[in-house]
Amino acid sequence: MDKNKITGSEALIQSLLSEGVDTIFGYPGGAIMPVFDSLYHYKDKINHILVRHEQGATHAAQGFARTSGKVGVALVTSGPGATNTVTGIADAMIDSTPIVVISGQVASSLLGSDAFQEADVVGITQPVCKWAYQIRRAEDIPSAVARAFYIASTGRPGPVVLDITKDAQFGQMDKSEYKKVDFIRSYQPKPEVKLSEMEVAAQIINSAKKPLALVGQGVILGGAEKELLAFLEKAGIPAASTVLGLSAIPSDHPLQIGMLGMHGNVGPNQKTNECDVLIGIGMRFDDRVTGDLKTYAKQAKVIHFDIDKAEINKNVSVTARVLGDVKDTLPKVTELLTPATHSEWLGE
Repeated sequence: MDKNKITGSEALIQSLLSEGVDTIFGYPGGAIMPVFDSLYHYKDKINHILVRHEQGATHAAQGFARTSGKVGVALVTSGPGATNTVTGIADAMIDSTPIVVISGQVASSLLGSDAFQEADVVGITQPVCKWAYQIRRAEDIPSAVARAFYIASTGRPGPVVLDITKDAQFGQMDKSEYKKVDFIRSYQPKPEVKLSEMEVAAQIINSAKKPLALVGQGVILGGAEKELLAFLEKAGIPAASTVLGLSAIPSDHPLQIGMLGMHGNVGPNQKTNECDVLIGIGMRFDDRVTGDLKTYAKQAKVIHFDIDKAEINKNVSVTARVLGDVKDTLPKVTELLTPATHSEWLGE
């Protein structure tokens, strides 16, 4: 082969290295074998962990992403290998975990022919991921990987699927410098922050007698733990947490009143229906938290801080919203708050 050219499979490995990938969870098969062959030559740079099932690869990638703060990567073959990943992809979508699942696919010439171990991976996974894309040319691999990692890791994190045909893996392309992506025209990871929304929210909080904050994983994903404490402490707002939001507030903090939901503490669940202002911060009002929506928080004005517009008014109708990254919005709202203690309410 021309020394100035590389195969698509090698371009994939080099692209992953450029994104800082050092660990991959995978299970080999025919349609992804060219990538595994190339991976052998980079075994001193990338640690491949062989799983026993493709679903395990996605869950392992999730765990890796959560503990490392990096994007988890799973590498699987076509057909049954790719379809086995759907549970992990859907779980990563619901739990906002950044992973990139890379699946092999039959050759481009066989697409749509019901070839051996062919499956419409993009069609199957699109409803449960942030982006699914099929690559049919070797030269498209680096740019697709760059977009995949940018989409998976920014805004509300989540899973991305890359489906690579076998001829794209075998195909040759010119060596070129890998270019990371920091902008995609059709993708806005963070909504524009509006001062008017924050002013309305602050006004409602300042007039509250019995405010209660519900803290979710969005605070942790946004790295806004300090901003959250400043917000709660200034306005004297007790806070309960979802299961994924528990570590956003120290468990011994006087404003931390426990976990929400069907597996949570009695106090915060009862007080949800007694508060006059309910403030959801980086959480999605999941049914395990709310229970029956017909009787949920009917006495309260609801304020929802979230980066994902789709979560606003999805389950619980809100009085006011604050769209944006909580690391940006919480400090701005905090500036508008009147110092308070609400000691009697907290004592309850």
